[in-house]
Formats: sequence, structure tokens, C-alpha cells
Amino acid sequence: MKILLTNDDGIYADGITELGIKLVDEGHTIVLVAPDRERSASGHAITINDPLRARKIVRSALPDVPLFRVSGTPADCVKLALEKLINFEPDLVISGINHGPNLGFEIFYSGTVSAAIEGWMLGYPSMAVSMAYNEENNFKKAAEYIAKFIKSKDVFKLNSCFLMNINFPEKLDDNSKICITKLGKTLYSDTFDERTDPMGNTYYWLSGSNKDIKDDGTDIAAYLSGNISITPLKIDLTDSKQLIYLQENFLKNYRKGSENHE
Repeated sequence: MKILLTNDDGIYADGITELGIKLVDEGHTIVLVAPDRERSASGHAITINDPLRARKIVRSALPDVPLFRVSGTPADCVKLALEKLINFEPDLVISGINHGPNLGFEIFYSGTVSAAIEGWMLGYPSMAVSMAYNEENNFKKAAEYIAKFIKSKDVFKLNSCFLMNINFPEKLDDNSKICITKLGKTLYSDTFDERTDPMGNTYYWLSGSNKDIKDDGTDIAAYLSGNISITPLKIDLTDSKQLIYLQENFLKNYRKGSENHE
């Protein structure tokens, strides 16, 4: 299989390195195109006012893999890779393995998920892969799961162009269950700490905490139970009920109101 691999933690991150090593060991053809530095929480931003620079590099961990370090966002990396940097049509775009989960509403902030969405928007099967992070993280085990997952014929029967969000718990072993989930709800209690720099200028540092709603069947519930969540995604923000209501009522009433004012 031909795979484009990217992330938002940067091209030197452990997660993308371990996944790349495993995919090569499994016989896949891969190209790594990733940011030149940490780009977490960059969402689906793209670079339009500055030039993008892509530098081909060599890493001892992946000696035979084409690696490109890009000065832009994760979405930039996918767009540039598919347009200019790789010489094949990928069978799959994988973003990850991210250092930390991407659950619920977090996906709207996530550079990891946005990179996968970009691949999907451009017509390629795509998945975002994330794992709870600690200093002893077993990215190798998560990479083994992904290698096995993409061998599944059932996955590629879903749709010619699917979009998946996969999250691994902190403690991952052979007893971890795989749960097919829907997207949960993550609510944030944001706090901006007000601080003063050495020059006496005020600045703000975002902190706070998130409040996970543990509804049954969600990615959050699976993750908090120590399980693996696989969430199929689609990108359509249309509110279908409101659409029908507005189609049936708003224009008719709007026209009546306009006539009454004439």
C-alpha cells in the first residue's frame, strides 16, 4: 500500500517515527511530509501570506523513506505533498500518531485531525491517529494496531473515501478492547492567566480544563474506559432540521412580511 504520513507534532516526533518504522516493516511504501516544528492545536489553518518551504531530510530511524520537513501547518503538508512533493497517488493518508488524544469537540482544534480531513477533502481515504501521552508511551503497540487495522478488507469496503478518527488509551495492551464509536462532547472551562513580562507588559496564557461528557457509545466513553475508539467521521455541518424549517417557513414568511411593508 502507498501511504502519505503526516502529523502536527513535527517530523521528529516519536509517534510518527514509530508508525513509519512499522509501516515500512510491513512492506508499505510511505512518504513522510510533516511540519518542521510543533503545530498542535493549529486546526485547519493553511498558509496564504507566506511562502512554504519544504526541505528533504534524512533520518537514521527511517533511512530509505523520503522525508520532507515543511514550514507550514499540517493541512499545508497534506496539500503540498499531494500537489508537489510525492510522485504517486496514495492509497491512504494517515495523520499521527499524535502525542495526546483527540476526542469529541477537540477535533475542531486538532491539527492532527485537520490533516486527515484535508486528505479526505482531496479525495483520499484518511485517518487521524492519536494516543494518550506519557514519557513511557508505547507508540510501537499503537503502530501495530494501525498496521493490522489497515489490512482489514472491511475498512476499505466502507467507502472509496473514508475518514476515521482513532484514539488509543494510555495503557495499551492485548486486552484493550476496540470500540466503534460516535463523536462525544468535550466542553472546556478556559482560563486566561494574566501575567507580566520583564518589560512590564501584560500578556495572557491559556490554561483551564476540559469537562468530558461520558455518554455511552462515544469516543470519550471508550477512551475513559481504557479502550480504543474508532470513530467514522463526515464533514457536513448543515443542520438538516433547521434547513427544512427555513425552506418551508422562512422564505414564505419573509416574502409576506416584505409585502406587508409595501
